Amino acid sequence: MEYRRLGSSGMYVSEIAYGNWLTHGTQVEEDIAIKCVRTALDVGITTFDTADVYAGTKAETVLGKALKGVRRESYELFTKVYWPTGEGKNDRGLSRKHIMESVHASLKRLNTDHIDLYQFHRFDVETPLEESLQAFEDLVRQGKVHYIGFSEWDASQIKSALDIQKARGWTRFVSSQPQYSALWRVIEKEVMPLCKSEGIGQIVWSPLAQGLLSGKYLPGKKPPAGSRASDKKVGSGMVANWMKDDILQAVANLRPIADAHGITMSQLALAWALSHSNVSSVIMGASKPSQVKENVKASGIKLDAQTLASIDSALGDIPETDPTKNVSPNPRA
Repeated sequence: MEYRRLGSSGMYVSEIAYGNWLTHGTQVEEDIAIKCVRTALDVGITTFDTADVYAGTKAETVLGKALKGVRRESYELFTKVYWPTGEGKNDRGLSRKHIMESVHASLKRLNTDHIDLYQFHRFDVETPLEESLQAFEDLVRQGKVHYIGFSEWDASQIKSALDIQKARGWTRFVSSQPQYSALWRVIEKEVMPLCKSEGIGQIVWSPLAQGLLSGKYLPGKKPPAGSRASDKKVGSGMVANWMKDDILQAVANLRPIADAHGITMSQLALAWALSHSNVSSVIMGASKPSQVKENVKASGIKLDAQTLASIDSALGDIPETDPTKNVSPNPRA
């Protein structure tokens, strides 16, 4: 495992982070989830990403159990706030009330006294931005949060927040957590350049495009049994957006490139994301320990310019690059 600084901060993170969005509390049993986390630690992963909303708060609880007994200083723990975590009108969004209540609930579920990176899970169009930023600043000053970031914000939203932080002398963002893969590149034109200039590192989610870039889905074929695309309970809706023969064929065109490098399709996809200098870490999920062991091998793989060009050529005009696709839905809608 290799490690990178998170943006311009002094904290290092593992190139491969372990995320539990669609696994802990839903897809896999608790004992398997704990085995996956322990395997991640064994192979050098030190960065763990979750959110209060995952599995209706259960994912944080499972991760807290899995990390019990592990020296707290030896890993970096990330979580997020925004999406509904209850039925109440204030159980969502980025109001000071919800942030403060949510962070304390997360700390309890995660069995820790601090969060290394706390992130706005989306942009709240209804709450004054200064109110949300003030709440995060207070949490940093209280020692409950060490660093702060955001997920799926567009460039104008990021710039507005940075201006407020600069004017108030408040703690600045060090991370952005966007969806980013060889198929989904909407951050490249606006978000990445701004973040790079401001010292904000990308922590990429869905670098395998919901598993599509693993090569498991083939044009004209039914999804394999047990795969995410065949599981109606766990994320099949998002995968369905990719399940088109032209996309599947473009992905299949990547296999000779992976074979030429002696690596798997998944490792190629993760290495592609890590080839970009503004990416600090890529988040992978796993439903069994063997997936952790296999995907972690992507760390340290260096893809030269010719290989990157070959990937672009293989995918053609399939990748989405429109920056307007980066949108935060209203949590109260």
